Amino acid sequence: MTLHHPIKVIAVTGGKGGVGKTNLSVNLSIALAQLRRRVVLMDADLGLANVDVLLGLQAQHTIADVLDGSHSLRDVMINGPGGIKVVPASSGIQQMASLTPQEHAALIHAFSELSDQLDALIIDTAAGISDTVVSFVSAAQEVIVVVCDEPSSITDAYALIKLLNAEYDIFRFRVVANMTRSNQEGINLFSKLNTVCERFIDASLQYMGNIPFDENVRKAIQKRQPIIQFAPRSKAASAIKTLAQKVDDWPVQTLPRGHLEFFIERLLQTSNASGM
Repeated sequence: MTLHHPIKVIAVTGGKGGVGKTNLSVNLSIALAQLRRRVVLMDADLGLANVDVLLGLQAQHTIADVLDGSHSLRDVMINGPGGIKVVPASSGIQQMASLTPQEHAALIHAFSELSDQLDALIIDTAAGISDTVVSFVSAAQEVIVVVCDEPSSITDAYALIKLLNAEYDIFRFRVVANMTRSNQEGINLFSKLNTVCERFIDASLQYMGNIPFDENVRKAIQKRQPIIQFAPRSKAASAIKTLAQKVDDWPVQTLPRGHLEFFIERLLQTSNASGM
């Protein structure tokens, strides 16, 4: 039996809007591509697309066309900066924000056709803890929770972690503090979240570091460029490159967890082969 190379599937989430998830997703994807990984970035904010807007890309087709059967995922993928591929979401289509479980499953399965074309899939989730967010996060192997220095950020991140832990048996969460004024502020943010999780949830939180507040980020967004290309030596870009190296070093999950996951077929294949 031929085993395929493993694929890292990483959901970037945060529970609330405004914490910088999309910006981190985009730049982390490019930083991984700079490490010679083949990266696909999925905009999973299905009804309010923002990845293509952030990068100034023009999407002819979107995930909506995959779901209605008119196009394949390969058809809708567009070239992004730094060699990444982007799967764009729809914008202003209400029904896309409330897919049925069957539609979620179909979309997750559709990615199997790309399995020999990528090393990492980064999923930029929508804000909140909707069924759509939970569905995509639970189908990933790794969860990066982005927090910032706002009380609601910690509260919403905790609510998301609690839900994923209770309903989907997800026990490991990687935490990134964004837009911090100091390294210590990032550590303090993680400590707040970790303290409440240790009290009430059986989960492991791992601090992945902080992305400092950087005026260059705002300038890059205005120019519709990723900070990692706009100002590659900036504080924020340097921190994201450091994070990408950590992500690249994570071992890849090769065993299924027992529920719907991206590339589940190859996980099952690996699992069956290891048990032979």
